[in-house]
This record gives sequence, C-alpha cells and structure tokens, in this order.
Amino acid sequence: MTSENGPVRVGVIGLGRGFVLMLPAFRNDDRVRLVAACAPREESRQAFVEEFGGKAYDDLEAFCADPEIEVIYVATPHQLHREHVIAAARAGKHVLVDKPLTITLEDGVRMVEACQAAGVHLIVGPSHSFDAPVATARALIESGDFGQVRMINAFNYTDFLYRPRRPEELQTELGGGVIFSQGVHQIDIVRLLAGGRGDSVFAMTGKWDPARPTEGAYSALVSFENGVFASMTYSGFAHFDSDEWMGWIGELGNRKDPEAYGGARRALADIASPEEEAKLKSTRTYGSGDMPKPAASYEHFGPIVVSCDRADLRLTPEGVQVYGDTQKQFVPAPAFRHPRLEVVDALVSTVRGNLPPAQNGAWGLASLEVCLAILEAAECRQPVRLKYQTGLEEGVRR
Repeated sequence: MTSENGPVRVGVIGLGRGFVLMLPAFRNDDRVRLVAACAPREESRQAFVEEFGGKAYDDLEAFCADPEIEVIYVATPHQLHREHVIAAARAGKHVLVDKPLTITLEDGVRMVEACQAAGVHLIVGPSHSFDAPVATARALIESGDFGQVRMINAFNYTDFLYRPRRPEELQTELGGGVIFSQGVHQIDIVRLLAGGRGDSVFAMTGKWDPARPTEGAYSALVSFENGVFASMTYSGFAHFDSDEWMGWIGELGNRKDPEAYGGARRALADIASPEEEAKLKSTRTYGSGDMPKPAASYEHFGPIVVSCDRADLRLTPEGVQVYGDTQKQFVPAPAFRHPRLEVVDALVSTVRGNLPPAQNGAWGLASLEVCLAILEAAECRQPVRLKYQTGLEEGVRR
C-alpha cells in the first residue's frame, strides 16, 4: 500500500464521458493514482485495468470496501449520485462527485449529511469554477485594487443539446437538459466571483425542439446578498458558437475548426431511434477510442465580464483582461501544464492537507438550489428566493 504521503489513491465509479474528461489530469499528475474502478461495461473495466492496473468491479459494495481507495470519484449519471456518494461515505472514503451534486435538494441534503456523519470530505466538481483564469479573476477581486464587484455578465452558446444523448439526458426530471449539466458551471463561476451567497433568481427557459423536449436554453438574473447582480445566458441549440469570441478555443481548451460548423446536428441527421443515439453516445466513453482533442490552454465557459467600481474584468482561456479607468492590462493565469490541474490541486489539498476548496458539499448544494430556482422561476414567472446559500468563507468548512 502507498504511504499516506504518497499519491492520493483514487477509485472511480463510472467510466463514461465525465471520466474521459478527467483522464488528462489522472494521466499527467503523479500526485494522484487510479487504483480501482466500478462500471457496468466490461469493455471499460478491462481497458481500465490494462492502462492503470488495480482492480475493476461491477459490484458497488465490494468496490467501496476496497482498502486501497482513499477517495472515490463519482462520475456516474446525475440521478445516481445520491446512491453512490452515500455508499462511498459509509465506507469511510472521501468523495469527489461530478457536478451537479444531484438533482433534488432533498437528496443533496442527505448526501452532505452522510459525508459529515462519516467524517469524510465531499468535493463537488470538476466544474469550470476550478479553472485557473477564474481563480486569477477571483484573486484580482480580493486584492481590492478595483473596488467592489457590482455586476457580472456570463454568456455561452454551444451545440450541447445536439451532442449524442441517452434518453434520460433529454428528460428534465432525471437531470437532463442544459441547466443541470451546463448551467451549474456558469452558476458556480458566478457565485465564486460574486462572493457566493445568492438571494433571489428570476429566469426564463427555452424548450424549443419537440424532438429534444428539455431545456435547451435559459436566461437568469441572480441577485446576491452583498448587492451584486449577475446575468447568465446559455443556449445549447447549435447555431451561434460563442467560442468565436474566445479565439476559437473550445470549452476543453482545445483549438476549434470554424469550418466544422454544424457538425453536431449533421451527426444526428441519420439517427433513427433513441437506441441508436445512445449507442453513438457510448462511443465517447472510456475504452471506445474516441478521446477529446489535446488541450493547448485552460478550459473556459464562454465570455464572462465582471464589473467592479474601477474596472471591468474579462475572463479568457489564458487569463484576465483588465479594463481600468484610464488603462488596460492583461493578467495571465499561471502557465498551462495539463487540463484540470486545479481539480487535482483541490483533491490533494483536501486529502493530504485537510484544506478543502470552496466547492465543498454545502457549496454544491447552494449551486444546485440555483439550478432548481431557474426551473421554478421560469414556470411560475416570479422571482424565487434562495434558502440554502453559502458564502466563500463558509464553503471551506465541512
């Protein structure tokens, strides 16, 4: 067994797309080591053992009991998070659960309480709030050089709704649509930059394609207890691509080809059934051979502008452009090394140093509440008050 001062030993539940997006971090950072996996597909389990060694399970209880595991990374579909996080906590393992925390507040509270009762840490991510340019912007805000934050505008247009989906990913009640999968990124970033504690949400949503009957777009106005307000807009309808305004750097930090416009919709044109689409989705899982393009810069989540008393801060994949009263300057993020380095930083600091990031269980619950408030506000056409919010200073405590 590795020494407690050695690499953090990670077991992963789920070898689908979420795990695939974390692979560059696991492969390139010797501070973490994958020691076990639990997944239903034998092909994925076999590929895991061939690459990483360790053990692969199809039984959750046996997996959670593996003494080699220190941290369990829950990378399963949203609706399974509650079961898997609680099982991990009861086995005495720290937990990294992919965003969102879950899909109901009741389940989220149970998950947070289970981890607290077991004395284990719960980190909610990866989300784009971990990205280095976001941390750079937060450091500029905390410096006080530009006064208080007053307003935030966050904006992202993608092809999300037309990427291959399993049936439940097109059902809102099962965590489908853009709000749970994509909105939570934007919410996390905005909460981190605004100071965390939201007050109320007013929103509208768009369900404009009967063939994909879930939310494909939203626009929300969020007020915060400290007086900040934020406008968040997202569209996954595969028309305008806001990466055009990010230097054609994609969300995952890789270069995009503008001539590939319309590719997502074209790929679905010949799909005849939900079963065929789910099969196409499976080609993006671990062991299928279909991996993302290598990243050349930090990940991002579209154009974001933070308005302070004495400057506007515009986030880019490389850092933050500062537009001051009379001068502008570019503040670079630390040199890029590999994708999601910041998530590994948080994982190691939590497990080895007992210093969890802001994105703990309480933080994830607060961001989930905003997701649900967007849906509620859009339905009732009224602002929704928030009750489960947490500030930055509270987000670092279990």
